[in-house]
Amino acid sequence: MNPTLRTIDAKGLPCPQPVILARKALAEGGFDTLEILVDDAASRENLLKFAGFVHCVVEEVAAEGTSTRIRLRPTLSGGDATAAQPNPAPVPSHAIGKAAQAATVLLAHDGIGTGDPELARLLMRGFLYTLTECDAPPLRIIFMNAGVRLAVEGSASLEHLRTLEGRGVEILACGTCLDFFQLTDLLGVGRITNMYEIAEHLLQGPALAL
Repeated sequence: MNPTLRTIDAKGLPCPQPVILARKALAEGGFDTLEILVDDAASRENLLKFAGFVHCVVEEVAAEGTSTRIRLRPTLSGGDATAAQPNPAPVPSHAIGKAAQAATVLLAHDGIGTGDPELARLLMRGFLYTLTECDAPPLRIIFMNAGVRLAVEGSASLEHLRTLEGRGVEILACGTCLDFFQLTDLLGVGRITNMYEIAEHLLQGPALAL
């Protein structure tokens, strides 16, 4: 049987989108080799790290002008990765990063980390987008302090949050925080909550705070 190749053109896509596309392709299976084209250094490095995480053989990393071609060969386990697979199969879900579901994610900032504010906001948008692609998104996301800015009209993350809400994720925004920033009338997704309810959810756990 001739080996099959699946190609994903991820040029122009910022992280984490190339990794997410590769993850979806591996979950679907049906090919011997997965080829991903990227033109971003961070995407290249993250794809190579991801390949190791899901036990893929990196067959080729080749520069082509301003882009890079990465070829991965999936394996069914972390064992001998050199034997060809006559019947290409999906990579098991446990091997592509399916994690235990967190009950609550608390976002108290409109960015992730300190340093450059633009980078912090970019990382937060990437994080929320990645949650929309996870097999097990959190049960709820709570926004406090400057984090409420992510859930109001005009937010670059609003569509991601609406997607998550459509998947059953509860979106809660602190009413005191909305009032403080004069954003109450601009809430674009979810509902207003209070400190008592927030404390109850956090104490029930498990929770992730950013």
